[in-house]
Amino acid sequence: MDEHVPSGARIAEAEEFLARHPDIEAIDIVIVDPNGIGRGKMIRRHELLSLYRDGRHLPTSILGLDVTGEDVEETGLVWHNGDGDQVVWPVPGTLKPLTWTSPPRGQVMVSMYDLEGVPSAADPRHALTRQLALLQKRGLHPAGAFELEFFLFAGERGPDGMLRAAPATLDGRPSNGTQVYGLEELDGMQGLFGDIYAAAAAQDLPLESLISEYAPGQYELTLHYRTDFARAADDLVILKRLVRGVARRHGITACFMAKPLPSYAGSGMHLHMSLVDEQGTNVYAETTPGHLTDTLRHSVGGLLATMADSMIIFAPHANSWRRFAAKSYAPVAPNWGVNNRSVAIRVPAGNVRARRFEHRVAGVDANPYLVGATILSGLRSGLEHGLDPGTPVTGNGYESVDRSKITIPRDWRSAIDLARASDFLRQALGETLHRSYVAIKEAEFFRVASEVSEIDYRLYLDLI
Repeated sequence: MDEHVPSGARIAEAEEFLARHPDIEAIDIVIVDPNGIGRGKMIRRHELLSLYRDGRHLPTSILGLDVTGEDVEETGLVWHNGDGDQVVWPVPGTLKPLTWTSPPRGQVMVSMYDLEGVPSAADPRHALTRQLALLQKRGLHPAGAFELEFFLFAGERGPDGMLRAAPATLDGRPSNGTQVYGLEELDGMQGLFGDIYAAAAAQDLPLESLISEYAPGQYELTLHYRTDFARAADDLVILKRLVRGVARRHGITACFMAKPLPSYAGSGMHLHMSLVDEQGTNVYAETTPGHLTDTLRHSVGGLLATMADSMIIFAPHANSWRRFAAKSYAPVAPNWGVNNRSVAIRVPAGNVRARRFEHRVAGVDANPYLVGATILSGLRSGLEHGLDPGTPVTGNGYESVDRSKITIPRDWRSAIDLARASDFLRQALGETLHRSYVAIKEAEFFRVASEVSEIDYRLYLDLI
Protein backbone atom coordinates (compact mmCIF):
# COMPACT_ATOMS: atom_id res chain seq x y z
CA MET A 1 0.00 0.00 0.00
CA ASP A 2 1.24 3.49 -0.81
CA GLU A 3 1.00 5.13 2.62
CA HIS A 4 -0.11 8.54 1.37
CA VAL A 5 -3.05 7.04 -0.57
CA PRO A 6 -6.07 7.06 1.78
CA SER A 7 -7.98 4.37 -0.15
CA GLY A 8 -5.13 1.88 0.15
CA ALA A 9 -4.64 1.62 -3.62
CA ARG A 10 -1.15 0.74 -4.88
CA ILE A 11 0.46 2.35 -7.90
CA ALA A 12 1.82 -1.10 -8.76
CA GLU A 13 -1.76 -2.13 -9.59
CA ALA A 14 -1.90 0.57 -12.27
CA GLU A 15 1.56 -0.26 -13.60
CA GLU A 16 0.69 -3.95 -13.91
CA PHE A 17 -2.62 -3.11 -15.60
CA LEU A 18 -0.95 -0.93 -18.23
CA ALA A 19 1.66 -3.61 -18.90
CA ARG A 20 -0.98 -6.31 -19.35
CA HIS A 21 -3.22 -4.15 -21.56
CA PRO A 22 -1.07 -2.17 -24.01
CA ASP A 23 -4.08 -1.67 -26.32
CA ILE A 24 -6.21 0.22 -23.78
CA GLU A 25 -6.41 3.89 -24.68
CA ALA A 26 -8.63 5.34 -21.93
CA ILE A 27 -10.01 4.54 -18.48
CA ASP A 28 -13.41 5.39 -17.00
CA ILE A 29 -13.11 6.56 -13.40
CA VAL A 30 -16.45 5.90 -11.73
CA ILE A 31 -17.87 7.25 -8.48
CA VAL A 32 -21.37 6.22 -7.42
CA ASP A 33 -23.69 9.03 -6.35
CA PRO A 34 -26.51 8.67 -3.78
CA ASN A 35 -28.94 7.57 -6.51
CA GLY A 36 -26.59 4.74 -7.45
CA ILE A 37 -25.64 6.40 -10.73
CA GLY A 38 -22.04 6.11 -11.90
CA ARG A 39 -20.47 9.49 -12.60
CA GLY A 40 -16.91 10.61 -13.23
CA LYS A 41 -14.48 11.11 -16.08
CA MET A 42 -12.85 9.29 -18.95
CA ILE A 43 -9.10 9.78 -18.65
CA ARG A 44 -6.41 8.91 -21.18
CA ARG A 45 -3.96 6.09 -20.67
CA HIS A 46 -1.07 8.36 -19.71
CA GLU A 47 -3.14 9.88 -16.87
CA LEU A 48 -3.71 6.63 -14.98
CA LEU A 49 -0.52 6.61 -12.94
CA SER A 50 -1.16 10.14 -11.70
CA LEU A 51 -4.62 9.04 -10.50
CA TYR A 52 -2.94 6.42 -8.31
CA ARG A 53 -0.14 8.75 -7.26
CA ASP A 54 -2.04 12.00 -6.60
CA GLY A 55 -5.74 11.22 -6.83
CA ARG A 56 -8.06 13.28 -9.01
CA HIS A 57 -9.96 16.41 -8.09
CA LEU A 58 -13.72 16.32 -8.64
CA PRO A 59 -16.38 18.73 -7.36
CA THR A 60 -18.14 17.68 -4.17
CA SER A 61 -21.40 18.59 -5.90
CA ILE A 62 -21.13 15.38 -7.94
CA LEU A 63 -22.59 13.74 -4.82
CA GLY A 64 -25.43 16.28 -4.58
CA LEU A 65 -27.21 15.65 -7.88
CA ASP A 66 -30.75 14.44 -8.48
CA VAL A 67 -31.51 11.56 -10.83
CA THR A 68 -31.45 13.89 -13.86
CA GLY A 69 -27.98 15.22 -12.98
CA GLU A 70 -29.20 18.60 -11.75
CA ASP A 71 -27.66 20.24 -8.66
CA VAL A 72 -29.71 20.08 -5.47
CA GLU A 73 -28.58 23.12 -3.53
CA GLU A 74 -30.39 21.93 -0.37
CA THR A 75 -27.81 19.13 -0.01
CA GLY A 76 -25.26 21.70 1.17
CA LEU A 77 -22.79 20.26 -1.35
CA VAL A 78 -23.06 22.85 -4.12
CA TRP A 79 -22.73 26.62 -3.62
CA HIS A 80 -22.66 26.36 0.17
CA ASN A 81 -19.08 25.14 -0.33
CA GLY A 82 -18.43 27.27 -3.39
CA ASP A 83 -18.74 24.08 -5.46
CA GLY A 84 -15.25 23.22 -4.26
CA ASP A 85 -13.25 20.12 -5.12
CA GLN A 86 -12.39 17.07 -3.10
CA VAL A 87 -10.18 14.20 -4.24
CA VAL A 88 -11.18 10.79 -5.53
CA TRP A 89 -8.85 7.83 -5.08
CA PRO A 90 -9.06 4.37 -6.69
CA VAL A 91 -10.81 1.51 -4.90
CA PRO A 92 -8.19 -1.27 -4.73
CA GLY A 93 -8.85 -4.24 -6.99
CA THR A 94 -11.37 -2.53 -9.28
CA LEU A 95 -9.11 -1.51 -12.17
CA LYS A 96 -10.28 -3.81 -14.99
CA PRO A 97 -10.71 -3.85 -18.78
CA LEU A 98 -14.06 -3.15 -20.47
CA THR A 99 -14.18 -5.87 -23.11
CA TRP A 100 -17.16 -4.43 -24.97
CA THR A 101 -15.68 -1.03 -25.84
CA SER A 102 -13.97 0.00 -29.07
CA PRO A 103 -11.35 1.33 -28.94
CA PRO A 104 -10.54 -0.61 -25.76
CA ARG A 105 -11.06 1.13 -22.42
CA GLY A 106 -10.60 0.25 -18.80
CA GLN A 107 -12.58 1.12 -15.67
CA VAL A 108 -11.75 1.82 -12.05
CA MET A 109 -14.10 2.59 -9.18
CA VAL A 110 -13.15 5.58 -7.04
CA SER A 111 -14.26 7.00 -3.72
CA MET A 112 -14.09 10.59 -2.49
CA TYR A 113 -11.93 12.07 0.29
CA ASP A 114 -11.40 15.62 1.49
CA LEU A 115 -8.15 17.43 0.80
CA GLU A 116 -6.61 16.03 4.00
CA GLY A 117 -7.49 12.44 3.08
CA VAL A 118 -10.52 12.06 5.36
CA PRO A 119 -13.36 10.01 3.79
CA SER A 120 -16.04 12.28 2.37
CA ALA A 121 -19.16 12.15 4.53
CA ALA A 122 -21.34 12.48 1.40
CA ASP A 123 -19.93 9.40 -0.37
CA PRO A 124 -22.29 6.39 -0.15
CA ARG A 125 -19.46 3.86 -0.21
CA HIS A 126 -17.96 5.39 2.91
CA ALA A 127 -21.32 5.05 4.68
CA LEU A 128 -21.08 1.31 4.07
CA THR A 129 -17.47 0.99 5.18
CA ARG A 130 -18.27 2.95 8.35
CA GLN A 131 -21.01 0.45 9.25
CA LEU A 132 -18.64 -2.40 8.50
CA ALA A 133 -16.14 -0.92 10.95
CA LEU A 134 -18.79 -0.60 13.67
CA LEU A 135 -19.80 -4.22 13.23
CA GLN A 136 -16.15 -5.28 13.27
CA LYS A 137 -15.86 -3.84 16.77
CA ARG A 138 -18.25 -6.62 17.82
CA GLY A 139 -15.93 -9.16 16.21
CA LEU A 140 -18.37 -9.77 13.36
CA HIS A 141 -18.00 -9.55 9.61
CA PRO A 142 -20.82 -9.80 7.07
CA ALA A 143 -20.49 -12.04 4.03
CA GLY A 144 -22.98 -11.84 1.23
CA ALA A 145 -24.02 -11.19 -2.32
CA PHE A 146 -26.65 -9.18 -4.16
CA GLU A 147 -28.92 -10.59 -6.86
CA LEU A 148 -29.60 -8.54 -9.99
CA GLU A 149 -33.06 -8.66 -11.58
CA PHE A 150 -33.59 -6.63 -14.74
CA PHE A 151 -35.44 -6.40 -18.04
CA LEU A 152 -34.07 -6.54 -21.56
CA PHE A 153 -36.17 -4.44 -23.95
CA ALA A 154 -36.04 -3.99 -27.68
CA GLY A 155 -34.25 -0.83 -28.79
CA GLU A 156 -37.50 0.51 -30.27
CA ARG A 157 -40.96 0.53 -28.72
CA GLY A 158 -43.91 -1.27 -30.24
CA PRO A 159 -46.60 0.33 -32.46
CA ASP A 160 -48.62 1.07 -29.31
CA GLY A 161 -45.69 2.99 -27.82
CA MET A 162 -45.15 0.37 -25.13
CA LEU A 163 -41.89 -1.28 -24.18
CA ARG A 164 -41.34 -4.68 -25.80
CA ALA A 165 -39.22 -7.58 -24.57
CA ALA A 166 -36.03 -7.85 -26.61
CA PRO A 167 -36.17 -10.54 -29.31
CA ALA A 168 -33.77 -13.46 -29.10
CA THR A 169 -30.28 -12.53 -30.20
CA LEU A 170 -29.93 -16.05 -31.64
CA ASP A 171 -32.61 -15.81 -34.34
CA GLY A 172 -34.76 -12.75 -33.69
CA ARG A 173 -37.62 -14.80 -32.26
CA PRO A 174 -39.96 -12.66 -30.11
CA SER A 175 -40.39 -13.36 -26.40
CA ASN A 176 -43.22 -15.82 -25.72
CA GLY A 177 -44.81 -14.27 -22.63
CA THR A 178 -43.88 -15.11 -19.05
CA GLN A 179 -41.65 -18.17 -19.07
CA VAL A 180 -40.27 -18.20 -15.54
CA TYR A 181 -37.23 -20.50 -15.34
CA GLY A 182 -37.61 -21.12 -19.08
CA LEU A 183 -34.45 -22.53 -20.63
CA GLU A 184 -35.40 -21.75 -24.23
CA GLU A 185 -35.45 -18.06 -23.35
CA LEU A 186 -31.91 -18.31 -22.02
CA ASP A 187 -30.73 -20.23 -25.06
CA GLY A 188 -32.20 -17.62 -27.40
CA MET A 189 -30.31 -14.83 -25.61
CA GLN A 190 -27.04 -16.74 -25.35
CA GLY A 191 -25.26 -14.39 -27.74
CA LEU A 192 -25.83 -11.51 -25.34
CA PHE A 193 -25.31 -13.43 -22.14
CA GLY A 194 -22.18 -15.10 -23.51
CA ASP A 195 -20.71 -11.62 -23.96
CA ILE A 196 -21.85 -10.65 -20.46
CA TYR A 197 -20.14 -13.67 -18.88
CA ALA A 198 -16.96 -13.02 -20.88
CA ALA A 199 -16.93 -9.39 -19.77
CA ALA A 200 -17.53 -10.44 -16.15
CA ALA A 201 -14.61 -12.87 -16.31
CA ALA A 202 -12.33 -10.10 -17.61
CA GLN A 203 -13.41 -7.94 -14.64
CA ASP A 204 -13.01 -10.78 -12.11
CA LEU A 205 -16.71 -10.53 -11.26
CA PRO A 206 -17.89 -13.75 -9.58
CA LEU A 207 -20.94 -14.10 -11.84
CA GLU A 208 -22.95 -17.28 -11.39
CA SER A 209 -26.49 -18.41 -12.26
CA LEU A 210 -28.73 -16.99 -14.97
CA ILE A 211 -32.53 -17.25 -14.67
CA SER A 212 -35.47 -16.31 -16.85
CA GLU A 213 -37.64 -14.42 -14.39
CA TYR A 214 -41.35 -13.82 -13.83
CA ALA A 215 -42.11 -11.45 -16.75
CA PRO A 216 -41.44 -11.27 -20.49
CA GLY A 217 -37.86 -10.13 -21.02
CA GLN A 218 -36.98 -10.28 -17.31
CA TYR A 219 -33.83 -12.05 -16.12
CA GLU A 220 -31.80 -12.54 -12.96
CA LEU A 221 -28.04 -12.85 -12.55
CA THR A 222 -26.54 -14.00 -9.28
CA LEU A 223 -23.11 -13.27 -7.82
CA HIS A 224 -20.97 -15.48 -5.63
CA TYR A 225 -20.70 -14.72 -1.92
CA ARG A 226 -18.01 -12.26 -0.87
CA THR A 227 -16.42 -12.27 2.59
CA ASP A 228 -15.42 -8.66 1.80
CA PHE A 229 -18.88 -7.13 1.85
CA ALA A 230 -17.83 -3.75 0.44
CA ARG A 231 -16.62 -5.64 -2.63
CA ALA A 232 -19.99 -7.40 -2.82
CA ALA A 233 -21.62 -3.98 -3.22
CA ASP A 234 -18.95 -3.01 -5.76
CA ASP A 235 -19.85 -6.18 -7.69
CA LEU A 236 -23.45 -5.11 -8.08
CA VAL A 237 -22.53 -1.60 -9.25
CA ILE A 238 -20.00 -2.96 -11.75
CA LEU A 239 -22.39 -5.66 -13.00
CA LYS A 240 -25.18 -3.16 -13.72
CA ARG A 241 -22.81 -1.02 -15.77
CA LEU A 242 -21.51 -4.10 -17.57
CA VAL A 243 -24.98 -5.44 -18.46
CA ARG A 244 -26.11 -2.05 -19.72
CA GLY A 245 -22.98 -1.56 -21.84
CA VAL A 246 -23.00 -5.02 -23.39
CA ALA A 247 -26.74 -4.92 -24.07
CA ARG A 248 -26.41 -1.57 -25.79
CA ARG A 249 -23.87 -3.05 -28.23
CA HIS A 250 -26.54 -5.62 -29.15
CA GLY A 251 -29.16 -2.92 -29.78
CA ILE A 252 -30.95 -3.86 -26.56
CA THR A 253 -31.94 -1.68 -23.60
CA ALA A 254 -31.12 -3.10 -20.17
CA CYS A 255 -33.68 -1.65 -17.77
CA PHE A 256 -33.10 -1.32 -14.05
CA MET A 257 -36.40 0.35 -13.17
CA ALA A 258 -38.14 -1.32 -10.25
CA LYS A 259 -41.47 -1.60 -12.13
CA PRO A 260 -41.26 -0.95 -15.88
CA LEU A 261 -44.34 -2.99 -16.90
CA PRO A 262 -47.68 -2.41 -15.16
CA SER A 263 -49.04 -5.94 -15.50
CA TYR A 264 -45.96 -7.90 -14.47
CA ALA A 265 -43.65 -8.34 -11.51
CA GLY A 266 -41.02 -5.72 -10.84
CA SER A 267 -37.29 -6.17 -10.34
CA GLY A 268 -35.67 -6.54 -6.94
CA MET A 269 -32.13 -6.36 -5.63
CA HIS A 270 -32.27 -9.11 -3.03
CA LEU A 271 -29.39 -9.38 -0.58
CA HIS A 272 -28.24 -12.68 0.93
CA MET A 273 -26.14 -12.17 4.06
CA SER A 274 -24.56 -14.15 6.87
CA LEU A 275 -22.28 -13.10 9.72
CA VAL A 276 -18.93 -14.67 10.56
CA ASP A 277 -16.78 -14.23 13.64
CA GLU A 278 -13.03 -13.65 13.85
CA GLN A 279 -12.41 -17.38 13.32
CA GLY A 280 -14.50 -17.39 10.15
CA THR A 281 -17.41 -19.30 11.72
CA ASN A 282 -20.92 -18.49 10.55
CA VAL A 283 -22.64 -17.28 13.73
CA TYR A 284 -26.06 -17.82 12.15
CA ALA A 285 -25.48 -21.57 11.81
CA GLU A 286 -27.62 -23.37 14.39
CA THR A 287 -26.26 -26.33 16.35
CA THR A 288 -29.69 -27.99 16.30
CA PRO A 289 -31.33 -27.94 12.85
CA GLY A 290 -34.63 -26.09 12.91
CA HIS A 291 -33.76 -24.00 15.98
CA LEU A 292 -32.53 -20.65 14.70
CA THR A 293 -29.82 -18.96 16.72
CA ASP A 294 -30.56 -15.91 18.84
CA THR A 295 -27.98 -14.05 16.75
CA LEU A 296 -30.00 -14.63 13.58
CA ARG A 297 -33.33 -13.93 15.26
CA HIS A 298 -32.08 -10.67 16.80
CA SER A 299 -30.60 -9.62 13.44
CA VAL A 300 -33.98 -10.16 11.80
CA GLY A 301 -35.65 -8.32 14.68
CA GLY A 302 -33.45 -5.30 14.05
CA LEU A 303 -34.18 -5.35 10.31
CA LEU A 304 -37.93 -5.46 10.91
CA ALA A 305 -37.80 -2.71 13.54
CA THR A 306 -35.88 -0.34 11.25
CA MET A 307 -37.56 -1.22 7.95
CA ALA A 308 -40.04 1.66 7.99
CA ASP A 309 -37.32 4.29 8.42
CA SER A 310 -35.26 2.60 5.70
CA MET A 311 -37.89 2.42 2.96
CA ILE A 312 -36.63 5.54 1.15
CA ILE A 313 -33.33 3.67 0.70
CA PHE A 314 -35.00 0.48 -0.53
CA ALA A 315 -37.55 2.31 -2.71
CA PRO A 316 -35.84 5.58 -3.71
CA HIS A 317 -37.88 6.71 -6.73
CA ALA A 318 -41.49 7.36 -7.71
CA ASN A 319 -41.52 4.22 -9.85
CA SER A 320 -40.13 2.13 -6.97
CA TRP A 321 -43.46 2.20 -5.18
CA ARG A 322 -45.30 0.56 -8.07
CA ARG A 323 -43.41 -2.65 -7.32
CA PHE A 324 -45.10 -3.35 -3.99
CA ALA A 325 -48.27 -5.34 -4.63
CA ALA A 326 -49.71 -8.57 -3.28
CA LYS A 327 -48.60 -11.81 -5.00
CA SER A 328 -45.98 -9.98 -7.06
CA TYR A 329 -42.95 -11.53 -5.28
CA ALA A 330 -42.28 -8.17 -3.63
CA PRO A 331 -42.91 -7.73 0.11
CA VAL A 332 -45.78 -5.60 1.36
CA ALA A 333 -45.19 -5.67 5.14
CA PRO A 334 -42.34 -5.90 7.68
CA ASN A 335 -42.54 -9.66 8.23
CA TRP A 336 -40.28 -12.68 8.08
CA GLY A 337 -40.41 -16.40 7.54
CA VAL A 338 -38.42 -19.55 6.87
CA ASN A 339 -38.36 -20.89 3.29
CA ASN A 340 -41.07 -18.40 2.33
CA ARG A 341 -40.93 -15.88 -0.55
CA SER A 342 -44.05 -13.98 0.47
CA VAL A 343 -42.24 -12.10 3.27
CA ALA A 344 -39.76 -9.25 3.53
CA ILE A 345 -37.00 -11.20 5.30
CA ARG A 346 -36.61 -14.84 4.26
CA VAL A 347 -34.45 -17.42 5.97
CA PRO A 348 -33.73 -19.81 3.10
CA ALA A 349 -33.84 -23.57 3.49
CA GLY A 350 -30.63 -25.52 3.08
CA ASN A 351 -27.46 -26.53 4.87
CA VAL A 352 -27.41 -25.04 8.38
CA ARG A 353 -23.68 -24.27 8.00
CA ALA A 354 -24.64 -21.81 5.24
CA ARG A 355 -27.49 -20.25 7.22
CA ARG A 356 -28.27 -16.70 6.14
CA PHE A 357 -31.13 -14.30 5.62
CA GLU A 358 -32.39 -12.90 2.35
CA HIS A 359 -33.48 -9.27 2.47
CA ARG A 360 -36.13 -8.96 -0.26
CA VAL A 361 -37.28 -5.36 0.06
CA ALA A 362 -34.93 -3.24 -2.09
CA GLY A 363 -35.70 -2.66 -5.74
CA VAL A 364 -33.02 -2.98 -8.39
CA ASP A 365 -33.09 0.83 -8.66
CA ALA A 366 -31.64 1.24 -5.15
CA ASN A 367 -28.03 2.14 -4.31
CA PRO A 368 -26.34 -1.07 -3.03
CA TYR A 369 -23.93 0.86 -0.80
CA LEU A 370 -26.82 2.56 0.99
CA VAL A 371 -28.87 -0.64 1.09
CA GLY A 372 -25.91 -2.42 2.67
CA ALA A 373 -25.19 0.37 5.16
CA THR A 374 -28.81 0.54 6.28
CA ILE A 375 -29.19 -3.22 6.63
CA LEU A 376 -25.96 -3.51 8.62
CA SER A 377 -27.05 -0.70 10.91
CA GLY A 378 -30.45 -2.35 11.39
CA LEU A 379 -29.11 -5.78 12.24
CA ARG A 380 -26.51 -4.26 14.56
CA SER A 381 -29.34 -2.51 16.41
CA GLY A 382 -31.13 -5.83 16.69
CA LEU A 383 -28.03 -7.48 18.17
CA GLU A 384 -27.34 -4.66 20.62
CA HIS A 385 -30.92 -4.58 21.93
CA GLY A 386 -31.78 -8.27 21.61
CA LEU A 387 -34.80 -7.50 19.44
CA ASP A 388 -37.30 -10.33 19.01
CA PRO A 389 -38.66 -10.62 15.44
CA GLY A 390 -41.84 -12.30 16.61
CA THR A 391 -43.41 -15.41 15.11
CA PRO A 392 -42.35 -16.23 11.57
CA VAL A 393 -45.01 -16.20 8.89
CA THR A 394 -46.11 -19.57 7.57
CA GLY A 395 -48.08 -20.02 4.37
CA ASN A 396 -49.20 -17.03 2.31
CA GLY A 397 -47.62 -13.94 3.84
CA TYR A 398 -49.70 -11.66 1.61
CA GLU A 399 -52.99 -13.01 2.96
CA SER A 400 -51.87 -12.88 6.59
CA VAL A 401 -51.10 -9.15 6.48
CA ASP A 402 -53.44 -6.93 8.49
CA ARG A 403 -53.19 -3.82 6.36
CA SER A 404 -54.58 -1.64 9.13
CA LYS A 405 -51.44 -2.45 11.14
CA ILE A 406 -48.78 -2.03 8.48
CA THR A 407 -46.15 0.30 9.93
CA ILE A 408 -44.04 0.96 6.83
CA PRO A 409 -44.87 4.00 4.68
CA ARG A 410 -47.29 3.36 1.84
CA ASP A 411 -45.96 5.90 -0.64
CA TRP A 412 -42.91 7.90 -1.70
CA ARG A 413 -43.90 11.14 0.02
CA SER A 414 -44.50 9.41 3.35
CA ALA A 415 -41.16 7.60 3.08
CA ILE A 416 -39.33 10.88 2.51
CA ASP A 417 -41.06 12.54 5.49
CA LEU A 418 -40.28 9.58 7.74
CA ALA A 419 -36.65 9.50 6.61
CA ARG A 420 -36.17 13.21 7.33
CA ALA A 421 -37.18 12.72 10.98
CA SER A 422 -35.41 9.37 11.45
CA ASP A 423 -32.63 9.24 14.03
CA PHE A 424 -31.92 5.68 12.89
CA LEU A 425 -31.31 6.72 9.28
CA ARG A 426 -29.24 9.69 10.43
CA GLN A 427 -26.99 7.27 12.33
CA ALA A 428 -26.90 4.71 9.52
CA LEU A 429 -25.88 7.20 6.82
CA GLY A 430 -24.15 9.88 8.87
CA GLU A 431 -25.38 13.44 9.33
CA THR A 432 -24.09 14.80 6.01
CA LEU A 433 -25.30 11.99 3.77
CA HIS A 434 -28.64 11.80 5.59
CA ARG A 435 -29.25 15.50 4.95
CA SER A 436 -28.15 15.39 1.34
CA TYR A 437 -29.98 12.18 0.48
CA VAL A 438 -33.29 13.42 1.88
CA ALA A 439 -32.82 16.73 0.05
CA ILE A 440 -32.21 14.89 -3.23
CA LYS A 441 -35.29 12.73 -2.78
CA GLU A 442 -37.45 15.73 -1.95
CA ALA A 443 -36.20 17.59 -5.03
CA GLU A 444 -37.06 14.58 -7.18
CA PHE A 445 -40.48 14.27 -5.56
CA PHE A 446 -41.35 17.86 -6.44
CA ARG A 447 -39.99 17.39 -9.96
CA VAL A 448 -42.31 14.42 -10.52
CA ALA A 449 -45.25 16.04 -8.76
CA SER A 450 -45.03 19.10 -11.02
CA GLU A 451 -45.37 17.01 -14.20
CA VAL A 452 -48.78 16.57 -15.81
CA SER A 453 -48.79 12.99 -17.09
CA GLU A 454 -50.62 11.27 -19.91
CA ILE A 455 -52.87 9.50 -17.42
CA ASP A 456 -54.06 12.89 -16.16
CA TYR A 457 -55.30 13.72 -19.63
CA ARG A 458 -56.76 10.26 -20.14
CA LEU A 459 -58.74 10.36 -16.89
CA TYR A 460 -59.73 13.98 -16.66
CA LEU A 461 -59.43 15.92 -19.93
CA ASP A 462 -62.88 15.17 -21.32
CA LEU A 463 -64.60 13.79 -18.21
CA ILE A 464 -64.52 16.40 -15.47
